[in-house]
Amino acid sequence: MQYSCFMMPLHPPGRNVTETLQEDREAVLLADRLGFAEAFVGEHVTDAAETVTSSMMFLASLAFATKNIVLGTGTINMPNNHPAAVAAQAAMLDHLLQGRFIMGISPGGLMSDAEVFGNFGRDRNAMFVEAINTVLKIWESEPPYDIEGQFWNVSVAKTMIPEIGQGVIMKPFQRPHPRIVGTAVAPFSQGVTEMAKRGWGPISANFLMPEWVKTHWPKYVEGRAAVGAVAQPAEWRVAKSIFVADDDATARRYALEAGGPYHFYFKQLSRKLLGGGRGNLFKTDPAMPDSDVTPDYVTRRLVLAGTVNAVVDQILAFREQVGDFGNLVYACHDWQDPALGRRSMELFATEVMPRVNAAIGA
Repeated sequence: MQYSCFMMPLHPPGRNVTETLQEDREAVLLADRLGFAEAFVGEHVTDAAETVTSSMMFLASLAFATKNIVLGTGTINMPNNHPAAVAAQAAMLDHLLQGRFIMGISPGGLMSDAEVFGNFGRDRNAMFVEAINTVLKIWESEPPYDIEGQFWNVSVAKTMIPEIGQGVIMKPFQRPHPRIVGTAVAPFSQGVTEMAKRGWGPISANFLMPEWVKTHWPKYVEGRAAVGAVAQPAEWRVAKSIFVADDDATARRYALEAGGPYHFYFKQLSRKLLGGGRGNLFKTDPAMPDSDVTPDYVTRRLVLAGTVNAVVDQILAFREQVGDFGNLVYACHDWQDPALGRRSMELFATEVMPRVNAAIGA
């Protein structure tokens, strides 16, 4: 089983943005040194807690500082961007990384972002599908393009000058295009099936109850079968909030108790999702009242924490519950204590994952 990392990222509002950006870069650089296969970074424009406003711009800052790790957008919020801009910028980033690039895409889940970009209340799923289809059409065609859609039109017919190159949108390093992934959030997600039909890989979100994570694999199998392909567990990425410490007391205090960065993360996230009508993600019983979805409840249900042996056992139990998957994605959280944040990643890579792989015969 491979291991990767996913960073939303989410920091306490009011923290110095210069420092949080440096911290987030350091986490990816550390992941590269520790042999993490991939690192995904999210983006939001209207959130003081999530301070990466452009995942592609952030990853570009790491292009020449990393050596082996594959860098992924996690995700580009497609309705908030013109498809021509996404096509050109993603192509350039793919060249900067010489193919060490995965294009993670989504409709975007933050409603204040939707409002500021003028698509709040619109059919953002339809916008998402049109946007990625337009990007792919740009990459597979030549100018003047002449792509007409419901939300965007792309053409340079009036202004192109072929002999000097004017009007040409860059094609990516990887052909026909970079690998594409999407974050899977909904239980029994039909989106996973649609992604599978198109050859895109799912990342099951770290804030989803294991009972719902388990439902993603059958939907992926369904989608691959629909196009005559066989689903492979290696294609399924599953994210999880994990904290590894040298002693149980530190693990409990830092990862599970109020005042720690993991509790802060789920306090923020549960407020956003409950407010957006997505409280079902934290429930296994639909009759459970929203008032019972407390940060304590969510944190203790969703965080794997402890010493090396304890976390190994928890990962194996989680895998037994949800089924086989090929890439365990370590969710990065705020480094409230930088030494503990680094130590957790080190123990995860050097101690936990070798023991997990030995146990499953990988």
